[in-house]
Amino acid sequence: VQLQASGGGSVQAGGSLRLSCSASGRSFDMNGMGWFRQAPGKAREFVAAVNPSGGLTYYGDSVKGRFTISRLPRASRIDLQMNDLKPEDTAIYYCAGKTGTGDYIYARAYGVWGQGTQVTVSS
Repeated sequence: VQLQASGGGSVQAGGSLRLSCSASGRSFDMNGMGWFRQAPGKAREFVAAVNPSGGLTYYGDSVKGRFTISRLPRASRIDLQMNDLKPEDTAIYYCAGKTGTGDYIYARAYGVWGQGTQVTVSS
């Protein structure tokens, strides 16, 4: 499976960005997809995740109410709508495919990772 992320960029605080991630190959091997982010000097942080049907979503505390993850049932693409962006949202965002049985919020449950896409929010 390969994951291709797109949609990063620069925006002022309060603005919006939309990230997309498309899977190719044996995407049916994944039992969920999600986003993590990593800012310079900080640990990787869970952002959001969605189950294969798109009916269950999970969010990190810092993005709840501002970010929305979406996925059409059994589709191989997920989107992350990011609204009311803050400077602390600045990071490299990574798309990931869940292949393990662990909780959605833990990076160790994800066995497939895409390249990162930079999101920069200026104050």
